[in-house]
Amino acid sequence: MPEERLQKILSQAGVASRRAAEKLMTEGRVTVNGAAVTELGSKADLERDHIKVDGRLIRPPKRQVYIALHKPNNTVTTVADPEQRATVMDLLHGVRERVYPVGRLDYHSEGLLLLTNDGELANAIMSAATHLPKTYVVKVTGELTADEEQKFRDGVPLSGRRTMPAGLRLLNRAANPWYEVKLVEGRNNQIRLMFKHFGKLVEKLKRVRIGPIELGSLKPGEFRHLSGEEVKKLKRAAS
Repeated sequence: MPEERLQKILSQAGVASRRAAEKLMTEGRVTVNGAAVTELGSKADLERDHIKVDGRLIRPPKRQVYIALHKPNNTVTTVADPEQRATVMDLLHGVRERVYPVGRLDYHSEGLLLLTNDGELANAIMSAATHLPKTYVVKVTGELTADEEQKFRDGVPLSGRRTMPAGLRLLNRAANPWYEVKLVEGRNNQIRLMFKHFGKLVEKLKRVRIGPIELGSLKPGEFRHLSGEEVKKLKRAAS
């Protein structure tokens, strides 16, 4: 096999997303033939070189796995947590393959999370260039005016950069209404910050759809394997 960038190899082997793999490298946790490699442009050959992460030898995945999980509240979207909080990996009972989360959901958010060892698909889903829509239902502390709703859809300034156009639909009128929000980007705490821009706080947030994949009837903490047809649809949507 030809040499490839180390972060791409780690991603394709189901270790972590490319971004997370780069962090592993800069932290000195990746070795090639016994030597720590921290340069992000470094290359290797998975068939020829001995590549280890935290001392564990990396091998190509025997089969690619695609999982839809209903992430519960108060759970971290990481493989491990230094604060010893519950992570989404604790919920994957019976899954032998080494998978990792595709993107993230905030600690206090719940809903659909995809996990896989298909590094190429994971990177395509997380790439801003694919504009893969993600749908959420959100309970907030007050209704937006018609003018505020349109500003929300057009984009609001966050940290000096305007958000991309978003979908917004009022689901029910109440003192604490529910909205459906569709985003094609995923900045940290984006929905919470967008509503905060208009003086509203998010009380509950649940992601119900990623591209063609729906949360469906999964209860918090439950997961299922995607069907072959769902994987095909997801790959088409993320291409």
